[in-house]
Amino acid sequence: MSDRQPAPRTYQLRTRPKDLSVLLVLAVALTLGYLLYRSVETRTTTFQADPAVADFRLAYPSRWIGSASLLDINLLKVEDPLAPSAFKTTLTVEQRPLDLADPPTLQTLLDRRVEQRQTLAAYHFLTNRDTTVSGERAVELEYAYVAQPIDQARRAALPVVVHAREVIFVTQDQSYYVTLAAPEQAFAQASRDFDRVLASIQAQ
Repeated sequence: MSDRQPAPRTYQLRTRPKDLSVLLVLAVALTLGYLLYRSVETRTTTFQADPAVADFRLAYPSRWIGSASLLDINLLKVEDPLAPSAFKTTLTVEQRPLDLADPPTLQTLLDRRVEQRQTLAAYHFLTNRDTTVSGERAVELEYAYVAQPIDQARRAALPVVVHAREVIFVTQDQSYYVTLAAPEQAFAQASRDFDRVLASIQAQ
């Protein structure tokens, strides 16, 4: 007699087709979810200034909403209500007429802006660089400061570090200041949105 034992039988579970179907459905769902997310993220709202005031136009993310402003020089002020901070990401466009008898240079406008921004709490200059907006020469200023978004009695709230980018350019008779201010943790995404805003600007 042989001492050899019969080899154990191996049974293959017949679940492979079902597994593939589940993976296929999951992949389709994830793809559709990503496409929906991208369509929402890239949707924009177009802002057109009153022609009597300025020949200016841009597109900003549709999820951003209007924000109150007390400054008459503001053409536009919108904010991202979903920013993960008490301080909301803000986009502001300021417009000022130029003195045509003695128009300032971009460097002069930049120097003035830096001096103005130094009044912000814990202001810190980061960098400046040359760029273009709507085919015009422009300068960009980048800086940081500290904001206290909730400043009410008996409401404790930590200060927020704000990271800002500000682009200055001029047309024939106007100067424009386009500013992004975002809480530090939201700055990377906000900065990408800002790049698309800048690319959409049309001004004369």
